[in-house]
Amino acid sequence: MIDNKGGAGGTVGATLASRAAPDGYNFFMGAVHHTIAPSIYPRLDYDLQKDLVPISLVARVPQVIVVNPTRIPAKDYKEFLAMVKSSPGKYNYASAGNGTSHHLAGELFKLQTRTFITHIPYRGAGPALQDLITGSADLMFDGLGSSAAHIKGGRIKGLLVAGNKRVAAFPDIPAASELGLPDYTVTTWYGVWAPKGTPPEIQARMAEEIRKAIQSERLKTVWANQGAEFPNLSQPQFASFIDAEIKRWAQVVKASNVKAD
Repeated sequence: MIDNKGGAGGTVGATLASRAAPDGYNFFMGAVHHTIAPSIYPRLDYDLQKDLVPISLVARVPQVIVVNPTRIPAKDYKEFLAMVKSSPGKYNYASAGNGTSHHLAGELFKLQTRTFITHIPYRGAGPALQDLITGSADLMFDGLGSSAAHIKGGRIKGLLVAGNKRVAAFPDIPAASELGLPDYTVTTWYGVWAPKGTPPEIQARMAEEIRKAIQSERLKTVWANQGAEFPNLSQPQFASFIDAEIKRWAQVVKASNVKAD
């Protein structure tokens, strides 16, 4: 049974998961925003690194800068950058809400390019993307997975992949490293945790079953069309990855002075 519990940047669901019985029947599907949350919400009712055990990284999808072509008629990233630099605050970017990866990707971009783009938080990525498509928003720092179909359909335009390589499914969108932003790497990633105390043998079995699932041709094909990667990390490696993400986003939050809703 899947029990979706949204709210407060995913921390409501994480809190419930941290209190679930460690009986091998309860697992938690989290994402990048759970490593951002400790810097945004100073009084969380759980500790991601103490109350939950990392099991497996499921997939990692690069983020992409996408624009509404009627609002920002730039032919490429260089022209887009010139537009936002020449008019500080004129353009806006939509996000899934304060403190989300969409938001922090935008703040990181602004820090690295020394630009100012107005942030407009929404209640979720869906409404934000819809307003981008209809022209109520100018641009978005979105996960390629959710933007892929709309880029292919011409409703929005992809200008940059936030990483050091292009995505095979979108070979015409340059990587940030090609455009003078070697450190601009942002991914929307998903992972699985278990409540602390879950028996090690059950943890190992779940990790192995996830590994088998993500290596299946059916799942690989679906995700590849959205630019996803499947890093084969061990449990200790996934734990180290989480630790690095928490530290990295804490620096961005501090530098950009991001506050929770």
